[in-house]
Amino acid sequence: MTYPLLTLIVLGIFALYTLIMRRWINWKVLVPAAVFMLLMTLVFDNLIIGSGIVDYDYSKTSGVRLFLAPIEDFAYTLVALVLVPSLFNLFRSKL
Repeated sequence: MTYPLLTLIVLGIFALYTLIMRRWINWKVLVPAAVFMLLMTLVFDNLIIGSGIVDYDYSKTSGVRLFLAPIEDFAYTLVALVLVPSLFNLFRSKL
């Protein structure tokens, strides 16, 4: 399986989840958090790839990179930004 295909599957599930959980998402907080987290992902992904801790088979990526980091890596940051706080708020409301 290629990274773009895996990313497409993850983002598809993420889109459905976001629609279902939109009631528990604070968009005013999410947008600045997304900017910050995507910037941190850019910095730290490039550091760990550049240092050799992590490596990718670039023949299985889309070929789009931000410096050393494949663009597919940023999808998981977006998922975490919505998943963690929405689940927190969902479970908190059930207590």
